[in-house]
Amino acid sequence: MKAIVYERTGDASVLQLVDRPVPEPGPGEVLVRVAFSGVNPTDWKARSQGPMPGDWQTPGQDGAGVIEAVGEGVDRDLIGERVWLWEAAWQRPWGTAAEYTVVPVRQAVPLGDASFELGASLGIPFLTAHRCLTAGEYTADRLRAGALSDHTVLVQGGAGAVGNAAIQLARWADACVVATVSSPEKAQLAAAAGASFVVDYREQDVVEEVRKIAPDGVHTIVEVSAARNAAADVQLLRRGGAVCVYADDGGDEVTLPIRPLMAPNARFQFVLVYTEPKAAKAQAVVDVAAAAAQGGIRVGEDAGLPLHRHPLSAAVAAHEAVENSVVGKVLITTSGDE
Repeated sequence: MKAIVYERTGDASVLQLVDRPVPEPGPGEVLVRVAFSGVNPTDWKARSQGPMPGDWQTPGQDGAGVIEAVGEGVDRDLIGERVWLWEAAWQRPWGTAAEYTVVPVRQAVPLGDASFELGASLGIPFLTAHRCLTAGEYTADRLRAGALSDHTVLVQGGAGAVGNAAIQLARWADACVVATVSSPEKAQLAAAAGASFVVDYREQDVVEEVRKIAPDGVHTIVEVSAARNAAADVQLLRRGGAVCVYADDGGDEVTLPIRPLMAPNARFQFVLVYTEPKAAKAQAVVDVAAAAAQGGIRVGEDAGLPLHRHPLSAAVAAHEAVENSVVGKVLITTSGDE
């Protein structure tokens, strides 16, 4: 099979297209013929900084394809199932940037009739967004239609991949969603994703505009840049509200005022999908799969998430696009098809 491999950390030039034997699924594993591999910031960061689990690594946490074989203890009826994959390369060498990969069976989730492109876009962004939307003390533990019907959610950075996922999941759960963006073009993407209101933070006062929409404050803030936005976030939380921080864009340190956060019993929750509580992640997988099956989440320009497709041979360009903060979702196309 063809696979992308790197044997040392570094810039995108360390990625190589090589021939490798098709892996055999071990006990509890499935072999998946990959149709699309989703590229996330975590992929280039791991490639740049490590650590590597061994002497080589195929990148790609997210993907979608068809189960071709199963290992010992796995139901053979799963062969032929269309699935989406999550955390394929977490502490394992077999990522999704290859024609085939192997994953534990629980990390191959039935995709149904949804597109492989959607499936390859779900893992890291949507599981991260789910955690952000459910980690607050007074939020729902799971997402479904109506779960957030009395909630207002602020998504800081609504045109990014996690921001887009948070908008779509929150709207699927019937929240009122306010998104901040940095340009009219990104405002159109956030609106296409389903944001109820969009605020251009370069042209408008975020606190003033959000308070017009939610006079009592917002229940949850999905935060991409706490270093820049903490002062505004503190002013916008309602009693029991939570700021869920999933990235360090704009700075890696944040200063918080104690008393203004004590009074409302507010929470700053830091989120890393790999190490979140197992029960929370398991629920996220169930809920994201349900949202996809019900048509509650989408990809593409009309969903506020333009797709950028690259062949396996152009994995370097795919990684560089994500590293350079391209707007939208980068996918690597392998030899699979629908």
